[in-house]
Amino acid sequence: MRMEFVTAVLAVVDLMPPGVAVSYGDVAELLGSGGPRQVGSVMSHYGSDVAWWRVLRASGEAPPGLEMEALRHYLDEGTPLRGAPAEYLRTGEGRWRVDLGMARWAPTDADFDSIDAISEQLERQLHKLSVPDDEMKM
Repeated sequence: MRMEFVTAVLAVVDLMPPGVAVSYGDVAELLGSGGPRQVGSVMSHYGSDVAWWRVLRASGEAPPGLEMEALRHYLDEGTPLRGAPAEYLRTGEGRWRVDLGMARWAPTDADFDSIDAISEQLERQLHKLSVPDDEMKM
């Protein structure tokens, strides 16, 4: 995983306000780079310093093994949920998920400006890495 992509994914996640969520694929689409699996891998390995619970599967399910912790964040932030989150919180049983239709982040114009800057920086860095330096000058 290229650190340039990792940095870009985490920067986009850092822009998201409380109470919203996106899918891994949404982040890749916003960046114009990578895909859901690559974003998921970044979040799995490097996402602990950002609001990781705001980026999840397209189904709205929390990351496996982190359901209880994520649910507490969602409830604290007022993130729209479906199913039986109260039952799950009380007993550890019952199914719930984030209602991505209601919770999906709608970036503001300022957010899009920031995302465009992040995406352009990523593109420049990736382009530099992919251009061979054969010391020929034109």
